[in-house]
Amino acid sequence: MTPVIQTIRAQLAESIAVKQLLLQDDKLLCQIEELAHRCVTSLRAGCKIIFAGNGGSFADAQHLSAEIVSRFKFDRAPLASLALGTNNSAISAIGNDYGYEQIFSRELEAVAKAGDIFVGISTSGNSPNILAAVNKATELGIQVVCFTGRTGGKLANMCGCLQIPSDETARIQECHVTIGHVICGLVEHMYFMEVD
Repeated sequence: MTPVIQTIRAQLAESIAVKQLLLQDDKLLCQIEELAHRCVTSLRAGCKIIFAGNGGSFADAQHLSAEIVSRFKFDRAPLASLALGTNNSAISAIGNDYGYEQIFSRELEAVAKAGDIFVGISTSGNSPNILAAVNKATELGIQVVCFTGRTGGKLANMCGCLQIPSDETARIQECHVTIGHVICGLVEHMYFMEVD
């Protein structure tokens, strides 16, 4: 076996090991179920799911929002969701006028309403613009949950967090997408099959 193959095996084994920890975490599994129910309740009330993240987590925010709006496992009517930060002109204007820390909170204030759910994604739990968005969401009476890494960072003291049992960014992000897919599938099924 070549050193490269050994590295590949090690990376895959690490990814699997973190997901095995997820399987054994009853608290986290209950949090996932609760978030799916909350999303369905919000959507049925005419509200929306709003995602935000930075870098790879920004891509994850767009990805998960797209699964909710378009479709996940079967054809159906669209559901309301958006990812903050996708309008480059707004982000550059907000960053220039108010500071990069405010790019999500300012946009959130413009588009969110009571009953919406804000999902912040931060592997460290310490992203200043996600922290500011959580503060703004709380101020506006918007439900908040965040996807983080093992410690939850500062976000753990501000809101409910789905904390991935890893400190490695790649492993955390892989699990964020996995959990996001689980939630998208549950929301789609519950909403359209009327299963509570």
